[in-house]
Amino acid sequence: MADDFDPASNPFGNLPMFGDLAKALAGQGPLNWDAARQFAALASAGGASEPNVDPTVRIALENLARIVEMHVREITGFEAAFPEITPVTKSVWAHRTLEAYRPLFTEMATSLGRKPTGAEIDELSQADPMMAMMANLSQMMQPAMMGMAVGSMVGRMALRTFGQYDLPIPRSDHAILVVPATIDQFATEWSLPVDEMRLWVLAQEMIGHTLFSIPALRDQFTALVRRYVGGFRPDPNAVAEQLSQLDMSDAGDPTQAMQQLLSDPALLLGAVQSPEQAAHAPQLDVAVATVVGAVDYLVDSVAARVIGGDALRIAEAVRRRRVETSPDDLFVQRLLGLRLTQDQVQRGKTFTAGAADRVGEGRLTELFAKPNPLPTPAEFDAPGLWIARLEL
Repeated sequence: MADDFDPASNPFGNLPMFGDLAKALAGQGPLNWDAARQFAALASAGGASEPNVDPTVRIALENLARIVEMHVREITGFEAAFPEITPVTKSVWAHRTLEAYRPLFTEMATSLGRKPTGAEIDELSQADPMMAMMANLSQMMQPAMMGMAVGSMVGRMALRTFGQYDLPIPRSDHAILVVPATIDQFATEWSLPVDEMRLWVLAQEMIGHTLFSIPALRDQFTALVRRYVGGFRPDPNAVAEQLSQLDMSDAGDPTQAMQQLLSDPALLLGAVQSPEQAAHAPQLDVAVATVVGAVDYLVDSVAARVIGGDALRIAEAVRRRRVETSPDDLFVQRLLGLRLTQDQVQRGKTFTAGAADRVGEGRLTELFAKPNPLPTPAEFDAPGLWIARLEL
C-alpha cells in the first residue's frame, strides 16, 4: 500500500527521479495486476489479434456437449445444471483464468512479499551494503515482477490448454471454457478425428466441473493449495543477487537478459520452499493425484461410451502431452505446488480404480461428498482404508 512507504528505506531517496519511481512501485499492493494482464495478453497472443471462434464451431461443440452431458450424469449422478460450454480464444482464456486465480495469486504474492525483519536487514547491511541496497530495491520491484511472472505463466499456459481443468484448480466461472483452436490443432497433429477429440475434452471438462462442484472436495482441495502458496518465506538475498549479476550488455540485448531472469520463479521471486511447505507437500501431492486420477478414470468411462475404439488412443496422446515437462510446467509446479508427474497421475488413477472396484463407479462422487474426503498419504496406497474412514 502507498501509505506503507517508508522514505528511510528508499535507497534512491536523494535522487528525485528514482525516488518517485520507488513511491510508485510501493503503491502497487502485493501484485501489480496491470502488469499481469499485459504480460498474459502478450504471452498468449504475441500482441496480435486472434480471430473469433467460428459460429459453426460453437454450434458443433454445443451439440457434442449434449451427448457428453447425458453420460456424465449417468456415471456420476450429477444432478445440478452444467454451466454453458463457452469456446474462447487463447487470449480470452488467459484473461478469464487470470481473474479466476486472482485470490490464489494474491495470497501467494502476499506470502512472498513479507518484509525482512530488522535483524535480517541489519545483518545484510553489515555484510554487504550494496547487496542490502539491491535487496531493498528488489522488494520495491517485487509487485511488478510478480505481476510479470504470473501474467507470463498464465499466458503461456493458454498456448497449450484445451480447457479450464487441464490444471486441477477449482474456479468459480459461470461457464466451462474450452479453446477450440488448440483442441483441433492437437487432433490434426496426432491424426485424431476432430469430433472425437472434442468429445474427449468436453468429457474432461464436465467431469472436472462435477468433482469441483462437490463442496467438501472443493473446499478441502482449495485449502490445501492455499496453505501451500501462503507458506512461502522469501529469501531477501535471492533477487538481489540475481539483479546484481544481471549482465545487461550481454550480446547487446537487455531484453534477453531480463527474460532469462523471468524464467526461474525461485531466482525471480526468492520463492524458496519453506520447511512448512516441505512438510505439507506430501498431502498436497496426494490431493492433486487423487483429483487428476479420478478425472482420468471417469473420463475413460465416458469416452468409452461416446467415442468407442479411439478413446484409448486419445487418452494416451493427451496424457503423454501432460507429463512432458516444460519450463512453464515447472513454473506452475514451483509456485502452486502442483506436481503432475506420470507416476503421481498413475497412482491417482490406480487409487480411483481400487475404490471403484470396492464400492462401484457410481458411488465415487458420493464418497467425495463426505467430510474431509481426500485420502491421506497412507490411505492413498490402500483405498480400502479410505473407504472405511469415510463410511464410519
